[in-house]
Amino acid sequence: GGIGLDTSKELLKRDLKNLVILDRIKNPAAIAELKALNPKVCVTFYPYDVTVPIAETTKLLKTIFAQLKTIDVLINGAGILDDHQIERTIAVNYTGLVNTTTAIMEFWDKRKCGPGGIICNIGSVTGFNAIYQVPVYSGTKAAVVNFTSSLAKLAPITGVTAYTVNPGITRTTLVQKFNSWLDVEPQVAKKLLAHPTQPPLACAENFVKAIELNQNGALWKLDLGTLEAVKWCKHWDSGI
Repeated sequence: GGIGLDTSKELLKRDLKNLVILDRIKNPAAIAELKALNPKVCVTFYPYDVTVPIAETTKLLKTIFAQLKTIDVLINGAGILDDHQIERTIAVNYTGLVNTTTAIMEFWDKRKCGPGGIICNIGSVTGFNAIYQVPVYSGTKAAVVNFTSSLAKLAPITGVTAYTVNPGITRTTLVQKFNSWLDVEPQVAKKLLAHPTQPPLACAENFVKAIELNQNGALWKLDLGTLEAVKWCKHWDSGI
């Protein structure tokens, strides 16, 4: 749903061979709609919960790779916004993303004679500057930005490139109502939506543009219907 569904629709306007959707909840109507948009593309669905152990993810990926032989791009897009659910927010927004990425390296890593691949991780503008009333959610998105930047720098070793797309506040069910950390601001959703936002379709259009640009290490900001490359300031370097 939301950004994910609209982005899938935009992708189907392109010259794809396959679109594989992994989600915890099956939505037959949405899958049927996607299949009808472009009958030339094979759209398939597999049930998947990103919070499962890496071994289970690897098993599922083996099934998918056996069927398709080649996968070019992995989009990590699962996310929740509820700072009452601290452990689950971290598990879905960050740990699941890391584990799914780690699992696909078994098939892509050039050190294992893999072909390489492309990781597109969905972050958030809160990964740059937090919505301080939801520090757990914002913290996971900052972690996604950092993790993805590291993947990009590891590309010469692994053959796998990576970048993030970081939407601004988008009018989806995710932001209609959500809990702040320790209820520090019960009206956080209402106050947030009082400011300018963007519709999911505008975000999805720029999302696909970012995928087509395919810039390793890019930090894309998708806000208010615009696509902008964010330049990250280096305040420290490990030197190795």
